[in-house]
Amino acid sequence: MDNKVAAAIGYYAEDAAPRVLASGKGRTAEQIIKLAHDAGVAIIEEPALAVLLERTVKAGDIIPVWCWEATAKILAFVFKQKDKG
Repeated sequence: MDNKVAAAIGYYAEDAAPRVLASGKGRTAEQIIKLAHDAGVAIIEEPALAVLLERTVKAGDIIPVWCWEATAKILAFVFKQKDKG
């Protein structure tokens, strides 16, 4: 049994907070990761947050306040890496 879990997040300036763009487990998680890789999107492994988002937030929904700190750290890392590249 495959225990892989993935959540794709995004932030748009017009939103109050980042959103879950997609999430899933097993084959769905593998597909999310492959699509991100193929598109050149940063892939950050944060299993606890991925599981939490996959279980509690629907695709398209704003990430809940109680996940903002973990999400902000990931986005800050991604934006910092993007600026370096």
